[in-house]
Amino acid sequence: MKKYLLTGLLVWVPLGITLWVLNLIIGTLDQTLGLLPSHWRPDALLGVHIPGLGVILTALVVLITGLLVRNVFGQRLLRYWDGLLRRIPFVNAIYNSVKQVSDTLLSESGNAFGKVLLVRYPHAEAWSLAFQTSVPGEVTRVLEGDEYVGVFVPTTPSPVNGFYFYVRKSETIELDISVDAAFKAIISMGVVTTPDAAPRIAGAN
Repeated sequence: MKKYLLTGLLVWVPLGITLWVLNLIIGTLDQTLGLLPSHWRPDALLGVHIPGLGVILTALVVLITGLLVRNVFGQRLLRYWDGLLRRIPFVNAIYNSVKQVSDTLLSESGNAFGKVLLVRYPHAEAWSLAFQTSVPGEVTRVLEGDEYVGVFVPTTPSPVNGFYFYVRKSETIELDISVDAAFKAIISMGVVTTPDAAPRIAGAN
């Protein structure tokens, strides 16, 4: 009986969580329909509520925005909007921080995480997956001598949280795996393992 119960859970738990997440996302995006005039909303035009139309509207708004800012007029409008937000007290602090992160993660030329590393964390006898990031020039100047790298150690199972610090490059191990594979291992708490790869000491030639 226990074996059949576990087998059933293995089928329904991933499906249930997936449907719950999709319902949450679709429900949130459907709220964008509230931005339309009441007589333009699908509920009023069709006389029935159809879930997911907010997703289509959001995708269209994002697509049109991308098309607009690709031309000269759009670039000027974007610079004006950007400058306006940067001049508003308190708002500018939030906007600048979020924009820096989004530019790094979403821009075509951006490279948020360069390499997947193993670092000694949370103590000298343990190793954790980490992602190499950039090191500010001021940090490089202060930490003279050995070469240091900036690393982000994400938490499990939520990789959007974690710790950021600097370690000696010679004390890290560079892994020959992709960032996506490392994220899968972290999110699954190691259940989904990364493909076999030959690790190499980052400081070695």
